[in-house]
Formats: sequence, structure tokens, C-alpha cells
Amino acid sequence: MSDLLAITGARIFDGDGWHDDAALLIEFGYVSGIVAGAAVPAHARRVVLDGGMVVPGFIDLQVNGGGGVLFNNAPTLASIRTICAAHAQFGTTALLPTLITDTAAVNIAAIAAGIAAHEERVPGFLGLHLEGPHLSLARKGTHDPALIRPMDEEDLARLTAAARDLPNLICTVAAETVGPAQIAALAEAGAVVSIGHSDADYAAAKAAFAAGATMATHLFNAMSQMGNREPGVAGAVLDSPAVFAGLIADGIHVHPATIGAALRAKTAPGRIFLVTDAMSQTGTDIQTLTLNGRTITRAEGALRLADGTLAGADLDMIDAVDFMIGRIGLAPEESFRMAALYPAEAMGLAATHGHLRRGAVASFVHLSDDRRVRSTWIDGETAWAA
Repeated sequence: MSDLLAITGARIFDGDGWHDDAALLIEFGYVSGIVAGAAVPAHARRVVLDGGMVVPGFIDLQVNGGGGVLFNNAPTLASIRTICAAHAQFGTTALLPTLITDTAAVNIAAIAAGIAAHEERVPGFLGLHLEGPHLSLARKGTHDPALIRPMDEEDLARLTAAARDLPNLICTVAAETVGPAQIAALAEAGAVVSIGHSDADYAAAKAAFAAGATMATHLFNAMSQMGNREPGVAGAVLDSPAVFAGLIADGIHVHPATIGAALRAKTAPGRIFLVTDAMSQTGTDIQTLTLNGRTITRAEGALRLADGTLAGADLDMIDAVDFMIGRIGLAPEESFRMAALYPAEAMGLAATHGHLRRGAVASFVHLSDDRRVRSTWIDGETAWAA
């Protein structure tokens, strides 16, 4: 049997432009090229799709759970498998299971699970996102204030070791809690340092970026806002071209007008990219869940604690893409980039992820013309099909 696979029958968006009447060629899990349909090699195995479009697989850098599992409640290899599988049905081909502020023991277990998932080559597993516990109490959001604490030497040593042992690691920290020297040490070890849950002023945020932080966690949420005399963390992010920022595009976490203004303000190379901040409900009909012993209720498109605080998001990647197209008015091509190419760039993975050019991993989504997920492919293999 030939190792060369040809995907035909749908328009192909490679991350830059469209290819009609073409075939996506895949060999050993990687894209070997896009050719005219008539130029498919005779020995290739063909998969003929029934119309629609093929687009780069979505990359979600903030996923707290899915398939009925919350990573905090069960930081295990089995949980990572379940979470990755649950999100595949929504077009996500790579994700970072995210641990919300918790105890040192839970953090240790989560890192061990991430290392095991990497060794086991779990489909869709890209690395870990450790969101806390070194955050600001003033901007705690749904994070348990009893578990938020400063970063000590033991914490720093554990995180720098994790950055070396995991394929990819994001550490979300507050700019006023974790100092420039600690940020520089994390970045030097290979972690992507993201500023979030931070009440820092503009100067402190800019100092964190100068020290090596290159990302912001869920832009506008749980951070100091931009004012006329003090730009805050939000203003510092928009004023820093090299900084990337995740965005929860559900119309609840950030007003559509604010999203539009941010997109117009943010300059490259750093981009705004889509995240779901999904909890355990994704892919299920679960209506209530728990985090650190507190109940979260799912209602009217949102997840909230009893006091009304937003607790993650009731969102998946294809719905985030649709929101950017239908509500914000963004071109489909740019919305696809926000879900694939820009998060890959934020992680330094754009050579092989976020597009379908030669040499990229063959991870893609087959969408209908109305952007419903028909199938999801990871590394050249079908991960989910309707």
C-alpha cells in the first residue's frame, strides 16, 4: 500500500490562499504538497471528500477540560486523552490542557501527566498551560484565592524543569507577582510566559514583556483595563507589537465592539488568536460542574460560579471562528488564521503547524460550506468524523 495519500473533492485553504480542483498530498503524517487534481500521482491512495473546504486544524492554547473531564479534578494521562478527543469533533487538532490555580501536588501530577502524554504521542496533545497559582488576588476571576501565592525558588525550579521536559509549556503569571528575573528564567528554560490575572500598571506589564513574556492570557479578562491616563495590562498588550494575546470570542467575555477595536489596534508580528477556555462540558450535555469544590452552572451560553463570576467558557473553536465571521465581520481566511496560524506563531511552531504548506503536519479540518465540521484529521489520520 502506498504511503502517499491524496485528499480531494474540497476547496483547500493552505493558510495563505485557496486551491480549487486540487489535492492535498500527505506522506508519513506531513504535507508533501498541494497539486492540481489531474496531477495526483497514480500510486497515491485517494480520499474523495463530498465538497466543502479543507482548512488548517485549529490550535487551542487554553483548554481546561472536555468530554466530561476537568483537568484540575483529574490531572492524568487518561484525562488528557479524553480532553483531546472531545475537542477533535470541533476541529481542534492540537491543544494545551490547562491547569487552573491549584495545589503544588496537583501541579506536579499535571506535569507528570503531560510528560506521559508526550511520550505516548496522544493525538492532539501539544503541551501544557499552567494558569497560576502565581496570580493577582485583585484579578483572580474564578481562581480560588486561598490557592493563589507568590512564586518561590521551588516553584521556579519545578517550572523550568517542566519547560525542558514538555514539548510546549505556557505559564500564566501576574506581572506584579512574578518579577522580571523569574520571567527571564522561565523564558530561558523554554516556557512561553503569558501575563494574565494581573492588576499591574502599564510600566510593570511592559517590564514583564521586556524580561521575556511574549503572550497575554484571555485579553481584557482578568487584567487591568486601558484608561485615559493609565493603559494597564490591556493597553500594554495592544502597544507591544511582539506580544501575542488569546481571545475568548463568545460575545460574553469581551464585547464585540471591544474585539473590533483591539483587532484594529494590534500590530504584527504579535497577533490576537482564538482560545476557548473550555471546561469539562465541551462535547457533553453537562449542566453543572465543580472546580476546587465550587459549583459552576452552565446556562445561556456561559459558565458561572454562584456569585455570577465567569468560570471558563461554554465555547468550542468552530463556534469561535463562526463568531468572528458572523458577528465581528472578519473574513473567513483571517478567522481561520486566528484559530490556527497565529496560535502556532505564538508558540514558535509556525514552521510545521497552523498551515498546510509543504512540511507542515497534516492536521486539518474538513468543513461543509456552512462551516460545520465534517471530519478532523491529526497527523494524516482521521481523528473524528461525523
